[in-house]
Amino acid sequence: MWYKFMAIIAVGAILWQPTLNAQEKKRINIAHRGASGYLPEHTLQAKAMAFGQNADYIEQDVVLSKDLVPIVVHDIHLDTVSNVAERFPERKRDDGRFYAADLTLAEIKSLKVNERIDLKTGKAVFEKRFPVGKSVFRISTLVEELEMIQGLNKSTGKNIGIYPEIKEPAWHRENGMDISKIVLKTLADYGYSSADSKCFLQCFDAQELKRIKNELKSTLSLIQLMEGEMDLEEVAGYAKGIGPWIGQIVTGKNADGSLELSSLVADAHARNLLVHPYTFRVDAPIHELAPEFLLQLLFNKIGVDGIFSDFPDVSGRFLESKFVE
Repeated sequence: MWYKFMAIIAVGAILWQPTLNAQEKKRINIAHRGASGYLPEHTLQAKAMAFGQNADYIEQDVVLSKDLVPIVVHDIHLDTVSNVAERFPERKRDDGRFYAADLTLAEIKSLKVNERIDLKTGKAVFEKRFPVGKSVFRISTLVEELEMIQGLNKSTGKNIGIYPEIKEPAWHRENGMDISKIVLKTLADYGYSSADSKCFLQCFDAQELKRIKNELKSTLSLIQLMEGEMDLEEVAGYAKGIGPWIGQIVTGKNADGSLELSSLVADAHARNLLVHPYTFRVDAPIHELAPEFLLQLLFNKIGVDGIFSDFPDVSGRFLESKFVE
C-alpha cells in the first residue's frame, strides 16, 4: 500500500517538470467553503468573493434542516459558526451540541453566522481572519447558492462549477432523513445530473457513494474523500477521483529539512483516479512549508489534479503563472 512507500526530497530542490497524460492536463482551483480565508465560511458573501477570484469550482457542504431543506454549512452542528446557543438554548442535545436537523429552515434563517470558533475557548479557529461577530451573515440553502452561482455565470459569461459534499449520510438516515436523494434531486433540478455537468459530488462515506452510483443511478462525477488508507482499486470502481488530506501526500518533515512523500498520487493516477487534496491555507501551512513552495511541490513535482483552497486567489495565481503544462 502507498503508505509503505516514502520518497525523501530536499526542501530547496524545486527543479521539476511534470509528465502529463490527458486526464492530468486540467488542474483545478476549488474554493474551499468559498473564499473562507477572507469571509465567514459558506456564506453567500464568501462564495461571491470566490467567484470574483475566478475559482474553477466552489464547494458546498450540505446538511438538512428539520423540514428537509438542504442547507450549506460545514457540519451537522451549528454552534461553531452561529449564535444558535443564544437563539435556541432549549434545542441543545444531551451531548451539548446544536444540530441543524433540529431547527426548521425559518429558524435557521434567523441565526447570525460568524467566523468558526473553538467551542472550548470561544475564540476564532483562525485568529487573523474575519472578526467574530462583525457584520451580518446568514446560512443559505443549497438552492440559493446554486441560483447565485448560475446567475453570476450568466451575468459574467463565466462557467464556474460546483463541488457539493454530502455530509454524514448515515447520521441523517439514522435521524429519518435520506440526504442523498434530496441533494441529487436538487442538483438535477438545476441541471447537474450527468458526468458532463460542471459538478463533482464528494463524500467521506464510501458505502454512500456506492449507493449513489448503483442504487440511486447517479452519473455525476463522484469523489471519494479520504482521512486514511483506502483500497484504490475498489475506489476506482465507483469514483472519478479521490480527495485526500494534503498530509496523506506530504507525510512528514525531517529534522534536516527533507520531506517524506507518499506514493498516493502516483497510485491513484495508475488507476485513472483524479486527486484533489484538501486544504491549502496560507495561515495554517502543512509542515510549516511556505505556501508557494507547497503549491509547487503538489502541482509541479507530485502532479495533483486540483486543490481545495481557503485562499482561491493565491492558489489561482499560482496555477495561472507557475504551473507549466
